[in-house]
Amino acid sequence: MRGMRIHPLFPLSILATPLLAGSVHLTKIGEYRTHVYNAGACEIPSYDVRSKRLFVINGATNKVDVVDLANPALPTYLFSVDLSAHGANPTSVATWRGLVAVSVGAATKTDPGKVVFFGADGTVYAAVTVGALPDMLCFTPDGARVLVAGEGEPSSDYAVDPLGTVSIIDVQKPPSLIAQAHVTTLDFSAFDNAVLDPSVRVFGPGASVAQDFEPEYVAVAPDSKTAWITLQENNAVARLDLVTKSFTAIQGLGFKDHLLAGNGIDASDKDSAIAIAGWPVKGMYLPDSIAAFRVGAQDYYVTANEGDAREWGPFVEEARVKALALDATAFPSAATLKLDANLGRLNVTKANGDADGDGDYDALYAFGARSITIRKADGSLVWDSGQQLEEICANAFPLDFNADHAANASFDTRSDNKGPEPEGLALGRVGGRWHAFVGLERIGGIAVFNLQDPAHPVFVEYVNPRDFAGDPALDTAGDLGPEGLQFVPAALSPNGKDLLIVGNEISGSTAIFQIDAQP
Repeated sequence: MRGMRIHPLFPLSILATPLLAGSVHLTKIGEYRTHVYNAGACEIPSYDVRSKRLFVINGATNKVDVVDLANPALPTYLFSVDLSAHGANPTSVATWRGLVAVSVGAATKTDPGKVVFFGADGTVYAAVTVGALPDMLCFTPDGARVLVAGEGEPSSDYAVDPLGTVSIIDVQKPPSLIAQAHVTTLDFSAFDNAVLDPSVRVFGPGASVAQDFEPEYVAVAPDSKTAWITLQENNAVARLDLVTKSFTAIQGLGFKDHLLAGNGIDASDKDSAIAIAGWPVKGMYLPDSIAAFRVGAQDYYVTANEGDAREWGPFVEEARVKALALDATAFPSAATLKLDANLGRLNVTKANGDADGDGDYDALYAFGARSITIRKADGSLVWDSGQQLEEICANAFPLDFNADHAANASFDTRSDNKGPEPEGLALGRVGGRWHAFVGLERIGGIAVFNLQDPAHPVFVEYVNPRDFAGDPALDTAGDLGPEGLQFVPAALSPNGKDLLIVGNEISGSTAIFQIDAQP
């Protein structure tokens, strides 16, 4: 059952493969640091091309920090916009030609949230009401609308479970009239009695489909007519028609078979080894971020399959394999599997797997797929990165494989729980080719894939500016916990070069990478 140990091919290197012809290389050229540790001080960044300013969510202060990025090698803090009059929890920021939109959760998270609009100079124009716990927002490519994913998480005791929502804000007005912007907030009540794909998870205690669906992240097609919204905990993606302002499909994402060759995981944090192997476990994709792109006439979307578990008051979804009763027929070697060095420590869900309802588990479902995935517009699977992300980290940093983001000297501590945890994602065309830039939340760093052939993407490079010898609490460990990523094409960039901007929530830092195409 165990696989071969992964030996370091490129010790302490940021490159796990040679650069490919027509490929790219990332160089960190600048940074903005708050020196605030583990408080979400630099979670989501957004660059505004008109003002050449960077807007960064600072959850530690309930503000948006405004940074001069005219010289991306020397970001300079200018001022902050206080959001306390509008809520208690800024979650996302997006810009469009001098207009800034910020989503803010209410002090009571189950209450409706706000989207605050202000100018690049900090002048607040208006705040409009959206669904509960707005978690992410973006402008459509044509700039005509802002889309807001309203997660609608339950209260900590699960006594209140608001509807998950997506709000559409029409912003085709000058800033002085933004308060009059029309807001359409959609929910999923139409699917309460629908027959859903069996891989779609609806499992909150007493929840309807509309309550249980929790929109996380939004991607929009290049023509601004279609959007896809990740329903992370539900293992699904909703398709939204922006012309009719209606949901047209709930796409179940299926499950990943970690027993298949190339789909292995390192499942134990107690074996003192890098051991990526096949196991009788299904991976629930549970994607966080999503981004759309088009090759030829076909639209695709990419997801970063982070995984997430629900734990609200008495409802705790997560359990270790060794704590579960396993069906003897499905798992004839259950005692061996339950050893800490095997599957015993792996975190899985209690909400899936007891197919016959007899109290033991006929299948095991782990959180996240430790991968990125490409799907067509209809949700059909095109490609998954398999076990590449864990292999990449093992090759580049064998002494810090599957480390945690909040502490150094944490080798292998995340193997039992989602591994490197791909979360943030940005797409961009460099050298005429589509590339994906993937933030690995736990060990840190950015993995780059060439997507020009969506059915056969190629890993290009892994760059991690983390200092594993430093002290995270003293801000000497570099960048930790990449969360939000933004690609800035050369035509819109302040230095005429393609850039990647990365917000790191644990280190409270924003990194600026220059992307150079290789001849």
